Order: sequence, then C-alpha cells, then structure tokens
Amino acid sequence: MKTIINLTVFILLMGLSTVCAQELALVRENDLFGYIDKSGAFAIEPQFEKADSFSEGYAPVLQDDKWGYINTSGEWAIQPEYDRVKAFNSGLALVLKDDKWDYINAKGEVLETPVTEKYYDFQDGVAFLRKESLVGLLGTDGKVILEPSYKEIKPFIDGHAKVKKGDLWGMIDKKGELVIPVEYQELGTYNKNGVWARKGDAFGVLIGNELKVVDGADKIWDFSEGSTLTYARSDKQVGFINNQGEWVIEPTYKAARAFNKGLAPVRGKKKKWGYINEEGNVVVDFVYKDAEVFSDNGLAPVKEKDWGFINTSGELVIPTEYAISVGFSFSFFDYLQQKGFVNGLARVKYKKQWGFLDKNGQPLGGKWFQNAELFAE
Repeated sequence: MKTIINLTVFILLMGLSTVCAQELALVRENDLFGYIDKSGAFAIEPQFEKADSFSEGYAPVLQDDKWGYINTSGEWAIQPEYDRVKAFNSGLALVLKDDKWDYINAKGEVLETPVTEKYYDFQDGVAFLRKESLVGLLGTDGKVILEPSYKEIKPFIDGHAKVKKGDLWGMIDKKGELVIPVEYQELGTYNKNGVWARKGDAFGVLIGNELKVVDGADKIWDFSEGSTLTYARSDKQVGFINNQGEWVIEPTYKAARAFNKGLAPVRGKKKKWGYINEEGNVVVDFVYKDAEVFSDNGLAPVKEKDWGFINTSGELVIPTEYAISVGFSFSFFDYLQQKGFVNGLARVKYKKQWGFLDKNGQPLGGKWFQNAELFAE
C-alpha cells in the first residue's frame, strides 16, 4: 500500500464521492446482510455474514474472516484484507492489519502520522492525538493541528469541542483555538442556539463569554436545533429557559424534552406526557405513557401500550402498534440511533421485525426484516 502524497487529488476524490453518494440502509434477511434503497428495493442483495452501514460511500463487509469495503454498487472498493475496520469519515478510515492500526483513504493508501499510542477515528476533519496522558488534534494531512495539551477532548459538534484541563472545562474550535475559556465545572455541548455552563454552584447560559446565571436552576440541558429554548430544573421541577438565561416557562413539570416545530413533550404530575408550545400552553393533553420530540416533518412518537405518531395538532396519524427503541445494534459502529422520523422515514419494529414507515404509516416497500439500520451514505 502507498503513502498519501497528493492532498489536492485526495480532496477532489472526496468531493466526487459526495456528489455520487446514495443513501442505503443495512438490513438483515435470512441471517444475511444486504442494503435497500429508499424505494425499499434491494440495491445490494443479502449475501454477507457480517456488514455495517455506509459512510462516505463505502461500507465494511466481512469475507473469509477478513474485512474490506464495498461501494454502493456492491463492488469491492478496498479488498478484504483487514482484521478490523471502522467507518470512513473525512475521507479516512481506521483499519487493523497484522496487529497494527493505520488510517487509509478510499484507495487503501496509508496516511503517515506521528501517532504512537491509541488511534482515534477522524470526525469532521480532525482526529484526537494522544501522548501520555494528554490529548491534541490531528488533521487529515497527517500533521498535528494541536499538540497534546488537554486532559480530555470531547467529540466535535458543528466545529466545536469541549476540552478539560484539571477539573475545569472550556471549548475549542477545529484549529485548536479556545472559544470558551477553561474555567467551568460543567459545560454544555455547542449549539448555535446557546451553551449552558456551571461555575461553582451557579448554573447559567453563556452570552459571549459571560455567564448569565439562571435564578434557582440546579441543572440545565443542552440547547437543540429546534428552538432557542431549553429545559432546566429547579427544586426537582422542570421548566424552560431562553438563551438569555431567563425563565420563560416556569418549572412545574416532572420531566421534559426539547422543542421542535414549536412544541415540546413534558410529563405532568400524574406521570403522563403531553405537549406544550413555547408560550407554555398545553396543546396535546397529558394522555401518553411516553412522548418524544417532533421530527422536522411534523410527526412525533407517542406511547400508549406501544408507539405511534401524532401530528402537531395532536391527532394520532399512525396507530400505536410499533416499537421504536433501537436496543442493541448489531453494527459495531456506535451510531446515535434516532427515534422518530429521519429524512422522511421512521425506523420501527413490528411483530418482532424491523422496517421503515413513511409519513402515511406505510411500510417502505411493504417489507420487514430481521433488523434494519438507519439510511446512510
């Protein structure tokens, strides 16, 4: 295998791969793995004893006890010669061969790096670099972006990552530059709608780099994409604050989840879930055993005995006869499996089999499988 020497060609290949990307879902049928497209038809027939989801146009599959990668046409892109492999990200993947980990590109070429200890997956153009007890950042060119200098670095979200020195937290960008000083006992994950923090016993919201303390708050949850409000707790009750650190919905609920499409699930005193709007008015009565956040298509999972879906008017549009909890994924990639609709389809379980529902509650392709993973490119 050759060393990567032409970064320009590498970037062009990444761009071409993105243009040609096709979303496929890994499914299991008759104990074999294959892939379906968004019509529900098999794009790659079940034929593999072990396989994983696509990422950046390539999927790991096992043949004769060795791992390689196929493309979305089901052809070998990288021959099976590895003992273990991980998903492609930022144009690179980690592979294990002869007891040695390496980063490879889509041609199977090895990236030269100064890594001497533990190898970490690339994510959004960077990978962690560990030296002794400290962590820094590595770029896709194999060069050090940030010398190991932090006790801990959390995964990047929208180009920002929490970092820890001693017992305090701050935040850096992908250049390794501090965007939030390392001076907080707790720090929320980055979101453009807001970031919370704790300094001493005081919980609040960061406005610029100043902490606006939220009166009475003893816990704050991360902001999300769907609203400038997030939920917070005071004296064992949950309400909502805005990104200016002000209570806008008083803490009167037992539990809550994030706003999206102008509605948030909340649990009342009788352990039943309903939905409120951003003014705090009840829009969906407290009648459900559980409830999840609305998806971007305006449908939300709700549970009676089993799970179904309501619209933003509170009407049950898909009957409560499904399971949506993902349980243990057979994939060895630790994907965050989302509940509800993702890009127009919901992954559900029905009568011990898995499949996808469209917004009308119809199973994709009329098919159900032993297992199914989310669609991915």
